[in-house]
Amino acid sequence: MPSVFSPPPRRIASDGELAGAALGAGRCTLLHVTKKLALIRRPSPHIADGIVTHIERRLIDHGLAREQWDGYVRAVESAGWETIEVPGGEDFPDGAFIEDTMVVYGDLAVIARPGAEARRAEVTEAVKVVEGLGYSLRRIEYPGTLDGGDVLKVGDTVYVGLGGRTNEAGIGQLREALAPTGATVVAVPVSKVLHLKSAVTALPDGSVIGYPPLVDDPSAFPRFVPVPEESGSHVVLLGENRLLMAADCPESVARFAGMGYEPVTVDIGEFQKLEGCVTCLSVRLRGIG
Repeated sequence: MPSVFSPPPRRIASDGELAGAALGAGRCTLLHVTKKLALIRRPSPHIADGIVTHIERRLIDHGLAREQWDGYVRAVESAGWETIEVPGGEDFPDGAFIEDTMVVYGDLAVIARPGAEARRAEVTEAVKVVEGLGYSLRRIEYPGTLDGGDVLKVGDTVYVGLGGRTNEAGIGQLREALAPTGATVVAVPVSKVLHLKSAVTALPDGSVIGYPPLVDDPSAFPRFVPVPEESGSHVVLLGENRLLMAADCPESVARFAGMGYEPVTVDIGEFQKLEGCVTCLSVRLRGIG
């Protein structure tokens, strides 16, 4: 059964986190990132103008989207994560999909260059927050494009979707940025959905899960586990075997519960109308060391 927990308080990104290195001793640093933090950004009043690529546009209720976002944030907080709200989302229809702004690996934040030009300004405030937290920064530069939603980390292997918002130059730059960490970057084709993590995510045991009709090449993953619903392929690892999932995939929820996991379900229907899923709505910072 889905779990319910009592959330800790949420906070807005502080001046110290936004100012980065310029604040010196007063700023938050990686010494403080020993607990689970999640970057979030509230949905814009203009969310109905968000980009759609592989599905038909449908009407979006901003008020309902805000209620669903609040429920998502409560679920994350209830699982022991402290959320940091990144400012500046009001002007960006797709700004709530903050995962696309960066890829975080250890103490390195690789700042994305979104494939949709209209979304590139979304990264600015998110960069200030991770810089203020003390992360080292690398940036994807022209001609590279890379969306964070195209990047799936499984142990020391980093799968990157190629063919939609992320191009070969962007993957090459990510591979170069992660080389000192020992991570292996593997490009995999994406043509049926917006991002790689629209098609597949991974369980805590490293198995990659996906809805087969939307996965270009299941053989790209050493351990691929099919799921019966599209939304069932999207999980956020909350820790302690808890999986954050959308509420519209009951068969997949039951299957994972039968495997010993503890699904935590949320309604994100308004965001799904923009090809969003549970991974898109946060950047998880799991601490260092």
